[in-house]
Amino acid sequence: MKRWLAVATIVTYLGVLCFGVASHALGFRQASHPGMYFIVWDMFCGWSGYEGRVHIIGQGESGRFYQVAPAPWKQLKPFGDLERQHYDPFVNHAHTIALNTLRNTQHEPMRKIMVIEETWAKKFNLPDSLWSQRYTEEKQPYSYFHLRKEYSPDGTLLTNNQSWFDYQDHLCLSDNPRLWRDSRKGKPVYQLPTIATASHETPASANHATWATPR
Repeated sequence: MKRWLAVATIVTYLGVLCFGVASHALGFRQASHPGMYFIVWDMFCGWSGYEGRVHIIGQGESGRFYQVAPAPWKQLKPFGDLERQHYDPFVNHAHTIALNTLRNTQHEPMRKIMVIEETWAKKFNLPDSLWSQRYTEEKQPYSYFHLRKEYSPDGTLLTNNQSWFDYQDHLCLSDNPRLWRDSRKGKPVYQLPTIATASHETPASANHATWATPR
């Protein structure tokens, strides 16, 4: 009896594991039940309370703005209904996508290319029927727009800013009075050797270290 129970436990565990992997790989009923959280392979790894999109905008010499991604032709959508620029979290390939669009379209000369991050709370993705059950206030979606990078018309990087999340972390740290007080308690120092320039002989002072405090 114990052996059959052990075999049944192992078979059940492996069966559920295989179903979770297949569900994640094929996108089959991943969110059909809250219990799927314990079965799906990724276990919501790296889940964030915010969702974002990447907008690639070109500014012409006249001041007019152009949307250079997605391009006017049929786009590659590797997963779901999102274009490929949204799958580049570090924005390493935005300028390549923009230059490809500009090379194959007619437009005025460009002044610069801008990469804009749009971020909003995922709770605004809820349908109105579920929103009314969860929240008492009226649903008013709000997005944060953040300039991530700027490029010249030939693809040269002009401005490289932090991501929206890193920028918010920096604001939280800089607004902490305790951290500001701790940063002023001491100053870092570097030990630098003295350079002898008067003669080829090493003076006695060169055997000692000079303490320099950075400004």
